[in-house]
Amino acid sequence: GGFKPQSRQTLELTVGKLDPFVYFDQNAVAGDESRQFLNSVFVHNPLLDAGGDIGVDANGFAPGLRLALIDNHNRLESWSLSLGLFGAGDRGANYQASLNKPLTLLQAETQQRLFGGLLGNYRAYAWHNPQAVPFALELPLEDAALVAPEPHSGWGLSVDQRVGDGTTLFARWGQQQSGQVKFDRALTLGLETNGSDWARGGDTVGLALGWLRTSDAYRAYAAADANAPRTLHDAEQVAEVYYRWRVAKQFELTPSLQVIAQGAGEPGGGDVRIFSLRSLFSF
Repeated sequence: GGFKPQSRQTLELTVGKLDPFVYFDQNAVAGDESRQFLNSVFVHNPLLDAGGDIGVDANGFAPGLRLALIDNHNRLESWSLSLGLFGAGDRGANYQASLNKPLTLLQAETQQRLFGGLLGNYRAYAWHNPQAVPFALELPLEDAALVAPEPHSGWGLSVDQRVGDGTTLFARWGQQQSGQVKFDRALTLGLETNGSDWARGGDTVGLALGWLRTSDAYRAYAAADANAPRTLHDAEQVAEVYYRWRVAKQFELTPSLQVIAQGAGEPGGGDVRIFSLRSLFSF
C-alpha cells in the first residue's frame, strides 16, 4: 500500500547478540568453515578475525546493533549501506560494560551482473576498534590481557564473482591504518568450482592463496629484542585446497590440505602442512 516507486527501498535495524561477520565482510565462497576453507585467514579478513580487531567474545559474538539501508529497486542489481556498533574488548563483548567505546563497522555493497549476467558481490568496508590489543611479545601469553588497549582502524574489500556455471572467484584485501599489529596488509584470493566437468556436479573443489605482510613496527621490535634478536620475513604465506565430496544428499566428506610458509614471519620455522577430513551431516 506504499508508494510503489520507493517500495523496494528498506531500512533494517538489527539488535541483539550478533556475529558481526554475518553482516560485514561476507563472501559467497570464503565465509563458512564448515563447508569451505578452514584456515581463518580465508574465512574472513585476517586483519579483523585472526588479527583480533573484531573484538568479539570467545564464541564470536558481541552485543550490538546494525542499521542498513537497502535498495532493491533494480531486481537484478542491488546496493546497500550498513553501519554496525558492537561491544568490544574483554568487558564490552561480554556484557560487562556499555557500548561507550564500541567497535564500529561501515560497509557499502552492491550486487552486479557481469560476464553475461553472472552474479557478483562487491563490498568495501572500514572499521575502528578503540579497545584493540597491541602485540605484546614482552609478556607471557597468559598475561596478554594486562596490556593496555589501543585504538586500531583499517579498511578492506571483499569480492566474489561467478565466471561460469560452476566457478566463482573470490578476493579479499585488508589494510591496517593505525595500531601496533603483527600484520598490516593482507591479500587472499582463490576460487571454488563444482565437479560438473567430471560428472560430479554435487562435488566442489576450492583453492585459496594468502599473503600477510608483517608490519614495520613488528619487524623493528623483533630486530631489537634483547632476548632473541632476529630478522623477520616480510610476509606469511598461506595456501589451502579442499575437495568436498557429496556422498549423499545430506552427507558430505571434505579432505583438505593447508600449507603455511614463514608463519608469523619467523625465520627458520619451516613450512607447516595440515591435513584434515571434515564430515557434514545436514538434517
